[in-house]
Amino acid sequence: MGVVNTHDILETIRMIENENLDVRTITMGISLLDCADPDADRACQKIYDKICRCAKDLVKTGEDISREYGIPIIHKRISVTPIAMLAAATPSVSPVCYAMALDRAAREVGVNFVGGYSSLVHKGFSPGDRALISSIPEALSRTEFVCSSVNIGTTKAGLNMDAVEMMGHVIHDTAVATADRDSIGAAKLVVFCNAPEDNPFMAGAFHGVGEPDCVINVGVSGPGVVRAALAKAGDCDLSAVADLIKRTAFKITRMGQLVAQEASRRLQVPFGIVDLSLAPTPAVGDSVAYILEEMGLETCGAHGTTAALALLNDAVKKGGVMASSHVGGLSGAFIPVTEDAGMIHAAECGTLTLTKLEAMTAVCSVGLDMIVIPGDTPDETISAIIADEAAIGMINTKTTAVRLIPAIGKKVGETLNFGGLLGGGPVMEVNPASPLRFVKRGGRIPAPMQALKN
Repeated sequence: MGVVNTHDILETIRMIENENLDVRTITMGISLLDCADPDADRACQKIYDKICRCAKDLVKTGEDISREYGIPIIHKRISVTPIAMLAAATPSVSPVCYAMALDRAAREVGVNFVGGYSSLVHKGFSPGDRALISSIPEALSRTEFVCSSVNIGTTKAGLNMDAVEMMGHVIHDTAVATADRDSIGAAKLVVFCNAPEDNPFMAGAFHGVGEPDCVINVGVSGPGVVRAALAKAGDCDLSAVADLIKRTAFKITRMGQLVAQEASRRLQVPFGIVDLSLAPTPAVGDSVAYILEEMGLETCGAHGTTAALALLNDAVKKGGVMASSHVGGLSGAFIPVTEDAGMIHAAECGTLTLTKLEAMTAVCSVGLDMIVIPGDTPDETISAIIADEAAIGMINTKTTAVRLIPAIGKKVGETLNFGGLLGGGPVMEVNPASPLRFVKRGGRIPAPMQALKN
């Protein structure tokens, strides 16, 4: 195990007690490729058995580390091989059976979520991909712990606009299928461009084909710590702000590195990566928006927000990358509207709009995340929002994602409330102009010049 400076760890105790510092998740990635079987019942049994075997001690280990080091570890999660790959072996059977097997295994081992009911279709579809994508509304309505993701584009491949159109319908249908639970199914469904194979955060985590058979990835978090440090710094210039964020990110990441190494050692599973992302919660003080406001913005969403977020994201990466032997996942700053108290306030008072959020995603970790839209938003508008966000990721060679929640039966100005980590927020206005003819063209948006690097 690498050397960890215990002084750095002890210094975080104050951050833990007063500033909402935590390890957001220990995520165990598990390959299910060896569970593929032409008999769906046998495949599901293999999936259940392997997850239970590999992850049987995951929750206890996280709790033991948390108790011994005094570090809150909020979630213990599992990510698995994209299930569309296994569904290809059983073309006559609905992939929902795999989702049910994942849900049973998650319940048995006690994790919060299992990610990987996923499909990678950035260049086209296999029969397994089409079957899985079509089954997402039913799968998410019938399970409690399963999360789903679909990768519809990459910088190398361009954007699969047929998949983009399909996902507009799927997101809407998933919201309808879970309308009795505030459309929560849509909160567990992410559409990606340039999806990473080692992301520990939900709902987009899956275990990539280039990963080991089993691996431990850790996601840290500490927006409240960064905000508190900036508050103490007073009116220093932005160079000093960047340096302060770097130093703070270093300390936060060292804690994550310690937890990752300890979990790896105790579970006898390889350590994968630490994801540096600042992941907010609805708790007061644990907000990325408040960091931006501490820099001098009256409210998040004001002119200057994108520049402030760019500074934050860059400084977090520069500080964190020095603190861990392996950094990966998404690593930066998340802006999920319903999960961030400051973002919720900014959206409610009208300074944070969907258009401004899209601009912000050009410089932060992910994309349009946990945004509540009217339940009667046309499917093609959802598809077009996905296309816009994916284009930002494709052109900028970065990960972008969309997690929209059509609030069935609700209009702009009303609120949706999930409670817990998923939070809640106002229904935000979308542009009413129709993109139907554009979305219906289908085909592929070609890869940009940035793809030709060889």
